[in-house]
Amino acid sequence: MSHYLLLWNWTDQGVRSFKDSPKRVEAFKQLVEKNGGKLISFYYTMGKYDGAAIVDVPSDEAWMKMALSLGSLGNVRTTTLKAWSHTEAAKAFD
Repeated sequence: MSHYLLLWNWTDQGVRSFKDSPKRVEAFKQLVEKNGGKLISFYYTMGKYDGAAIVDVPSDEAWMKMALSLGSLGNVRTTTLKAWSHTEAAKAFD
């Protein structure tokens, strides 16, 4: 499984329909699970980004498919960071 930190910002469309956000988060969770992944955590934030999520997904290709699908809905724009756990990174440091 690969780990991703998803940072997102509302679009104008997304902010206009912010009350639908809980339903959209559930739909996102289902999209991740449908593609063999798991939504680890989801947060609304204050600052440069409006929210963040941590997702485990089988591959970069699966994540790309999901990110494009999410973006095509028009409610958020995303920034993705691929992440490694401390244990995973330590293997690369040898």
